[in-house]
Amino acid sequence: MAKASDVKSGNVLRFNGELVAVEEFIHRTPGNLRAFYQARMRNVKTGKLVEYRFRVDESVEIARVETNDYQYLYEEGDFFVVMDNTTYEQFNIPKFLFGTSARFLKEGMNVIVAFESDEAIMAHAPKSVELEIIYTEPAVKGDTSTNALKNATVETGVEIKVPLFINQGDKVRIDTQTGDYIERVK
Repeated sequence: MAKASDVKSGNVLRFNGELVAVEEFIHRTPGNLRAFYQARMRNVKTGKLVEYRFRVDESVEIARVETNDYQYLYEEGDFFVVMDNTTYEQFNIPKFLFGTSARFLKEGMNVIVAFESDEAIMAHAPKSVELEIIYTEPAVKGDTSTNALKNATVETGVEIKVPLFINQGDKVRIDTQTGDYIERVK
């Protein structure tokens, strides 16, 4: 057990039986009242935001979380199988931990997974990925209005919006959080 004064932004705490990631942790001393720590924390599993005031001497449990890079191998049911690049050990990570970015995962890609004990608690795909366009309609000559977009399907099967100059076979960079086109890769 640690004191509230030992907590920093980015720590993972066991709070009310749940794991929460500390997003903001501020020391406050209002006027002639006692000092406290104002914390904004996000539940690791549900994503729900929690705000709480800790007394300065209050005990908190800082969870021991190990974060590492893993290589995504393949999909198996409700899990993604990833491999540790140093020990070659394989782990099954639940798909829901990746959120919406899971639809852009391609075999061989590096992902970040955080474990608490032997349980995977957080997983992140890269911020952007490079994927090939496998199908898109050809652009109509003269249809070059500002920011005109057309539908395109990438190699993972996801349909995205791309500018008119993108053709089938081009590689594009995509933001995994929003699914937006960023740029064409040469």
